[in-house]
Amino acid sequence: MKRHWYLPLLILPLTAYAQPSRLAEDVSYSAQLVGTAGSGSQAPFWFTNNRYGLGDAENGYAYLRTSLQRSTEADRHRHWRLGYGADAVVSTGMQSHLVLQQLYADVEWQALRLSVGQKERPLELRDQQLSTGGMTTGINARPLPQVRLELPRFWTVPRTGGWLALKAHVAYGAYTDNRWQRHFNDHDLRYLYTTGSLNHSKALFARVGNVERFPLTLTGGLEMSCQFGGTGHNLRQRVGFGGPEYYDESLLDGVKSFWNALIPGGGDSNDGDVYSNREGNHLGSWHTRAELHGSGWSGAVYMEHFFEDQSQMFWQYGWKDKLWGFELTPAENPFLSNLVVEFVGTMDQSGAIYHDRTSTIPEQISGCDQYYNNHIYGAWQHAGFVMGNPLLSSPIYNDRFGMSHNLMVYHSRIRAFHLGLSGQPSSQLGWRILYTHEKSLGSYNAPTPDPQKANFLLLELTYKPRRLQGLALTASYGHNDGKILGDSNAAMLSVAYSGWIKHETR
Repeated sequence: MKRHWYLPLLILPLTAYAQPSRLAEDVSYSAQLVGTAGSGSQAPFWFTNNRYGLGDAENGYAYLRTSLQRSTEADRHRHWRLGYGADAVVSTGMQSHLVLQQLYADVEWQALRLSVGQKERPLELRDQQLSTGGMTTGINARPLPQVRLELPRFWTVPRTGGWLALKAHVAYGAYTDNRWQRHFNDHDLRYLYTTGSLNHSKALFARVGNVERFPLTLTGGLEMSCQFGGTGHNLRQRVGFGGPEYYDESLLDGVKSFWNALIPGGGDSNDGDVYSNREGNHLGSWHTRAELHGSGWSGAVYMEHFFEDQSQMFWQYGWKDKLWGFELTPAENPFLSNLVVEFVGTMDQSGAIYHDRTSTIPEQISGCDQYYNNHIYGAWQHAGFVMGNPLLSSPIYNDRFGMSHNLMVYHSRIRAFHLGLSGQPSSQLGWRILYTHEKSLGSYNAPTPDPQKANFLLLELTYKPRRLQGLALTASYGHNDGKILGDSNAAMLSVAYSGWIKHETR
């Protein structure tokens, strides 16, 4: 599949509707120069992760980023609203020297949006600047090009008195890391990789509550994703099957594959009759959030339960693995603006045993879930970065773990405590602190010899001079210690400038 197959779809909505002069108004532009330097072989964890793939595992990278964007908010007084964006990066010391980070077009009608292209999308139901990230879909990897139909903001259901609101999406997209996967594999026939893979995602969230009449709101929902199609390379036959040990095979079965991604069904090509499975790499999360709104302040608790298959999607083995979180937004003060505390636990994964029914032992044991790993697609990743929570280690670190060319998530059984703080002492000055303590046992298939621990720290200060509107200067310090990524200290400097084209304050 061609890398920019979606470009004609981007152009269609813009040429079919709206005056060209209107599309040139309310456009924001930005330029950002970022550089890092420090000691230690690995870059500080929070310099690399939760930056939409714009980072590197090793110390000493730099990039220049430029973008043009028009938000649909520019047409907020119209029924039909149009937005678009283009965002490119030139880098040194990173995996790719030229990156097309975003290229998209949005068309909205009433509460509904059609989004086509490659776009950075925010986290669901939590603080993006302070959280460790989502378990199924986070902000860690580069965005995928996709066609997405969505309710992007909570839409109040008519005739419910404002007590019920919905948010949802359904999307199909494509992976763009064919070259990266080939390079990572380096012609090693022992390990899996895929090219031309496709992606499907969907979600539905419901919010109950009316803050104008009662201070508590409850939100819950389900999101699911699937990697499917493409060509599988170096596939290995399962034990007891005939045929070659290693082979390549097309994994796309026409329209059926798209349907089996939407409604999990079918089977993988190398399953056979004994080891039946759903076609593709399916995973997802259940979400809950309770939020209390006070006079100028708010607090929330939330939970995300991740699952790789039906054994954890429902209550077959109990929900022992979760991300728990607490958020506090105090009343306006010069010291603290936001606080986030999270606990991430993925040690159980339905237990250590997996067994399919056989004639001798007819019991099915659906354990050993191997979070973010898959027997055909390798890992839940894009261009080396996991697409969920980065505390489950990305493949870009596998050289350090002795897993070179093996497209897998090594540290998947983890327990972590995380603290995020931010403040805005004045309109010119802001700060952010992230601290994470992590313990890992590796994974069921590749356990660590002993429990491994690590600490990750980020200190960040941003200055926006009043006399130079649009300019932002950010200085960051990052620190790692422990066995997982070793010891490192580094600094990051960022100079950014943003402005508007024909923008009028409304």
